[in-house]
Amino acid sequence: MAFKLPDLPYAYNALEPNIDARTMEIHHTKHHKAYTDNLNKAIEGKPEDNMSIEDILKNITNYPPVIRNNGGGYWNHCMFWEIMTPNGGGAPSGAVADAINSSFGSFYKMKEEFNAAGTTRFGSGWAWLCKQADGSLKICSTPNQDNPLMNIEGSCGGTPILCLDVWEHAYYLNYQNRRPDYIAAFWNVVNWEEVAKRFGK
Repeated sequence: MAFKLPDLPYAYNALEPNIDARTMEIHHTKHHKAYTDNLNKAIEGKPEDNMSIEDILKNITNYPPVIRNNGGGYWNHCMFWEIMTPNGGGAPSGAVADAINSSFGSFYKMKEEFNAAGTTRFGSGWAWLCKQADGSLKICSTPNQDNPLMNIEGSCGGTPILCLDVWEHAYYLNYQNRRPDYIAAFWNVVNWEEVAKRFGK
């Protein structure tokens, strides 16, 4: 198989009370595993079986929906687990903080815009913070399992450095229909070290 379900870099209960252990376990072992398995089935025996997921995504309009949906679901979740960490949160520093201040005016204003992107995404989808070619930052949201790496209209483009899953399965056990509460809790587990690493690439 071309792609493997990654292990989480922490225990399922490590993000509590912000994200509960049962949600993390189901999200990882059921949802992410299904995207991984279905992606592998869709590309088995095809040239994509030997391609990186990034190369598949950047030309996603050449592929059928089964690859778009499951390829996006696979990549998005791989990133999502890494940009969260126990004892995370707080405010960024260094080059990321400078870029946030330059692009949005302040960390507070960036959070406000990011929260709005996640809250107002109708139905299922993702919120993104992306580094542009000129080093500035841009916020957008995408539906379903789409992401800014895909050659689709309406996304940020650039390099995703922060993402948030706003599908109901990411929060419903603990937060029910209170998506804004889930988004507020997310900031307590953001792994700014990982965000900075992605920004620096």
